[in-house]
Amino acid sequence: MTMTTNNDLLKRITARPDVFGGKPIVRDMRISVELILSLLDQGVLPEEILDDYPDLELDDIRACTAYAHAVIAGDALTSVSV
Repeated sequence: MTMTTNNDLLKRITARPDVFGGKPIVRDMRISVELILSLLDQGVLPEEILDDYPDLELDDIRACTAYAHAVIAGDALTSVSV
């Protein structure tokens, strides 16, 4: 099993002005980081999210939490152009 670094995870987070007004999204899909974080906050398990959104991967969910951590910590987000 290979470990995925936060930098690798953050590459999964993108932003496009034409999708959700430029809010961060997962892998250029129409699934926002905000949605995933909201579901996790409501107690929805990652496995349930993956069942509801079959195009997502577990690392996409990890990327959302890594993104939130990076924003709160004030880390550089060079891989995300928001």
